[in-house]
Amino acid sequence: MPVPHNPFKAALAARRPQIGLWLALAHPAAAEICAGAGFDWVVIDGEHGPNDIPLMLSQLQAVAAKPAHPVVRVPVGEPWQIKQVLDLGAQTVLVPMVESAEQARAMVRAMRYPPEGIRGVGAALARASDYGAVGDYVTAANDETCLLVQVESRAGLAAIDAIGAVDGVDGIFIGPSDLAADMGHPGRPDAPEVAGAIDDALARIHAAGKPSGILAFDPALARRRLEAGVTFVAVGADVTLLAKGARDLAAGFDQLG
Repeated sequence: MPVPHNPFKAALAARRPQIGLWLALAHPAAAEICAGAGFDWVVIDGEHGPNDIPLMLSQLQAVAAKPAHPVVRVPVGEPWQIKQVLDLGAQTVLVPMVESAEQARAMVRAMRYPPEGIRGVGAALARASDYGAVGDYVTAANDETCLLVQVESRAGLAAIDAIGAVDGVDGIFIGPSDLAADMGHPGRPDAPEVAGAIDDALARIHAAGKPSGILAFDPALARRRLEAGVTFVAVGADVTLLAKGARDLAAGFDQLG
């Protein structure tokens, strides 16, 4: 049995647009529903969602038969956390708050087995190798893992050209909300200064030859980002979909209360 192919990594390399959805409810049923809804990728969020390793595992298992590719966002860029989610079977990892080329290189090494990296070798015990059924997992896995780094601060913007030059970074994702807060505009990623900084960052990512990604929950903005060459765009979240749907339904019966 060969190492599973990573279709998301291949799509990014070919610059095929990928439409995604954030998963922050930390529930396998919600993940399963969303992963079968027609999106190209879904993010199991370990930074802001109430997730731990067993919950991430249950969601990866729930979406395994669905067409959407699962991306796991770790809480912070620590090699031990990356090792755990890779052993769970995640092939694509999103690392938040990357602010330097040195940090990006460390994340690349955390994603890869030696001699290219420092990932611990324990695949025979892990879901990633189908519990040992993938006999060549350790020698072939590096080719199918995909590292996305998230730039969401002024320091990250300043280093974005150097980050884009790091071999092994498969995509650079802009986090508009944290960037807006760091620039002095909390809650206002549409502020002109922030919007201009994002446009400049995306142009620099493309000039570096890397695929770019971003959150854009407004459909018109998401389409503009795709037209501007952004490859992977998250257009919503399970939490906001449920909250809006519930509130809209309740509001339709207000007059009967």
